[in-house]
Amino acid sequence: MASQLDENKRWKGVFTLLNRNGPFAQEGFTPDSKDSQKLKNYLRALENDRGDPNCKILVIGAGGLGCELLKDLALSGFRDIHVIDMDTIDISNLNRQFLFRKTDVGKPKAECAARFINSRVPGVNVTPHFCKIQDKDDSFYQQFNIVISGLDSIMARRYINSVLVGLVSKDDDGDIIPDTLIPFIDGGTEGFKGQARIVLPQLTACFECAMDLFPPRTSFQICTLANTPRLPEHCIEYARLLRWDKDKPFVNAKGEVEKPDMDNIDHLRWIYEIALKRAEEFDIKGVTMLSAKGVVKNIIPAIASTNAIVAALCANEAFKIVTYTADTLNNYMMYTGDQGLYTLTFEKDKKEDCLACSGVEQVLTREVDLKQTLNEFIDDLKADPILQFSAPSVNRTEPPMTIYMPKPPSMEAKLRPNLDKPMSAFCEDGTQLTMTDPMMKGVAVIIRIKAKDPLA
Repeated sequence: MASQLDENKRWKGVFTLLNRNGPFAQEGFTPDSKDSQKLKNYLRALENDRGDPNCKILVIGAGGLGCELLKDLALSGFRDIHVIDMDTIDISNLNRQFLFRKTDVGKPKAECAARFINSRVPGVNVTPHFCKIQDKDDSFYQQFNIVISGLDSIMARRYINSVLVGLVSKDDDGDIIPDTLIPFIDGGTEGFKGQARIVLPQLTACFECAMDLFPPRTSFQICTLANTPRLPEHCIEYARLLRWDKDKPFVNAKGEVEKPDMDNIDHLRWIYEIALKRAEEFDIKGVTMLSAKGVVKNIIPAIASTNAIVAALCANEAFKIVTYTADTLNNYMMYTGDQGLYTLTFEKDKKEDCLACSGVEQVLTREVDLKQTLNEFIDDLKADPILQFSAPSVNRTEPPMTIYMPKPPSMEAKLRPNLDKPMSAFCEDGTQLTMTDPMMKGVAVIIRIKAKDPLA
């Protein structure tokens, strides 16, 4: 009895919202009563003899935004929380990722964040997962009632969006089976700017529907990198794009050259050291380990206050989704804090031809110079504002042919010579190529080749 009294006292503010109706409550909201504590038991994931369902929530990312999310969710009454992150703590994280201490440097973010929250908020149970989101199968994600993203990687957010869209099942009449729909709350920050959105997979606009809001990654001319570097970024990309293939600094147990992995500290340090020598040769200032990581991973410095605001928006939406105490965001909110305070809320419409959620076969026509190499063709697809592929596989439809696959390593090594061959070796006008990308699970895009007129 004493523990129940302590529970009610500690969460009095939260439980007040669950115990009474209000003008902003969603249709169908039924407040808790003395004899029925369903909302409380669901939110707090409390064991009870009635078998009420429990809420389980997943936070993806334990960085600047993820730390704020874990804190906000734990203090909003959520009790069964999981967090997944593949990164370890760097000393540069400590100025804004407040769940970590200097003694945590080098340790997994997910594990340290979970341990801190569990020790500071009695009764909460944060379960860490120190791995990539791609390492988990569908059954892992199916156990959650809500997924919240606190990632700085667009590619990773595209991946989890495609997973959640793919988990939705429909009945014989084509209607969505509610239990298979997992709401996805996506938060993102970029300096003084941020956004929060709610995705109800296959019901509302998904993350992929809004890819046109993200500009393709900045690229540099190879000739500039090789001959006339002027910026620190030129030196860093020179090390990554040109010197890596030439020097072959890392090989695996089979003697195969490893591709640069920007989450591997040894790979990143090698790129930094080469870039620094290049910068000294051309008297260019500003190449640091931090700037090298920012360029190769396309990172924009984070600001703690922006993280706090966006995380609060996401946690608030999660609370409203699971309790029905107020209408949820519909469905996109933008925040700007560099010139005063400005917010904009609007409804992002679904794209009828969305690569992830439209459910229709995607056939795109692209004009291609058949003299260009396969590698140049792939680079064009990476820069395409619609596709923005990361590491695509290329297959010819008719006659069937596997042209290139980045994984597994044995297959990549076998097909690597194709990268330097002209496109005319694989296709002609009208040829259809099937493209898949690891960041878009279960999605295949057909590219119909339109041969560019050499006289045009």
